This record gives sequence, structure tokens and C-alpha cells, in this order.
Amino acid sequence: MDSAVIQLLVLAGIAIFLILRLRSVLGTRDGFEKPPVAGPGPASKVSRRPDFEVIEGGPDRDITDHVPEKSDSAKALMAMKTVEPSFNVREFLDGARSAYEMILTAFEKGDISDVRGFLDPDVAEAFDAVIADRTERGLTIEGEVMGVRDTTLVEASYDRATDVGQMVVRFVGELTSVVRDSDGQIVEGNPGEIKRQRDVWTFARKMGTGDPNWQLVATGE
Repeated sequence: MDSAVIQLLVLAGIAIFLILRLRSVLGTRDGFEKPPVAGPGPASKVSRRPDFEVIEGGPDRDITDHVPEKSDSAKALMAMKTVEPSFNVREFLDGARSAYEMILTAFEKGDISDVRGFLDPDVAEAFDAVIADRTERGLTIEGEVMGVRDTTLVEASYDRATDVGQMVVRFVGELTSVVRDSDGQIVEGNPGEIKRQRDVWTFARKMGTGDPNWQLVATGE
């Protein structure tokens, strides 16, 4: 027999062997097959990933991390999330912290024009009155917010009739503040001293609208 024919027969035999071997390992598939769906029974329990399982009716950690479970504040936050599913308490507190720094800095400098949109008209009017009084007395404040050590949600409430949610937040800020008279003399504060200041601010917003901005509606200590 010709050597070329023998080589062809040997190669063909090897090819057939490899094809059969692959079919035994991989099986045969015709077209697109969906992944197998586990039916009821032990097999489905084994395939379940407990660490990713959502327990229906379980506590919302975004709420219970900040207020006691089943408290009035927790119920108010749940109502806000029902009206606006994208609402997130942690994200709100992060935004409130940034707003606190911006508003406090603007107030200390005596110019709230850039943050007026974040202020309720009554709060803005009160800030304007304090700034005007400083100017009339010839006082200027040199202040800088160094940071916010603590941001805590004190209370939450929700008005179902108006869809307005309110968040009472306590801030502990660190800042430098020096008050100078018209001659530039220091009448209060120390340039190198960092003082700690505690404020309790109340923010409000109508939930379920396209406007994500909260307004400062009340201040206190």
C-alpha cells in the first residue's frame, strides 16, 4: 500500500478518535440552550447562595444604621423610601455634611449668595440680618471650617398630606474664627485656635419630585 495512503488513514483514525473523545466529554448541543433551572428539592437548596439571599420583610440597614428599628423616625424614613425608592439615608447625610460646610463658611464670610438656594427664605432672612448687624458695627469675621467630626441623624419625620420629609441632623464641626473691629483689632477669638462647634440643623424637601435638593429650614444648638 502506498505510504501516502497509509498516512491519510492514520490521520483519519486520529481525527475520529479525537472527535469521539470530545463528544464524550462535552456532550452534544444543538443551537442555544438555556442554563438548567434547578427544580424543587435538595438540588435547589445546594445551588442557593445564602449570603446574597434577600429576606423579605427584613430590616433596612440603611435605616436601622441611623435610627432605632420600629421608631417613629424609622417609620418616617420607610415612608420616604416608599414615595421615593431611590432615597438613601447615608447619601443624604453625606450631602448634608457638605452643605453644612458650605453654608457655615459662607455665613462666616458674610456672603451667602452662593448658598441661598439651599436656605429656606426665613433662614436666609435671619442670616442676612446677622450679617447686616456685623457690617453696621464694623465687625468682620475671619473663619475657616477645618472639618466635620460628626454627622448624626437625630430625628426624621414625614407628612403624608404634603409629602414633605424633614431630617434633623446634629453636626460637630471644627473651625477657626476671629472677629475683628473696624480698626482690624481682634475682639474675639484666636487665629491659631481650632474650636469645636455643635449645631443642630433641620432640612426639608418634598419627596417624589425631580428636585433632589434639601433646604435648611431651621438651625439650633
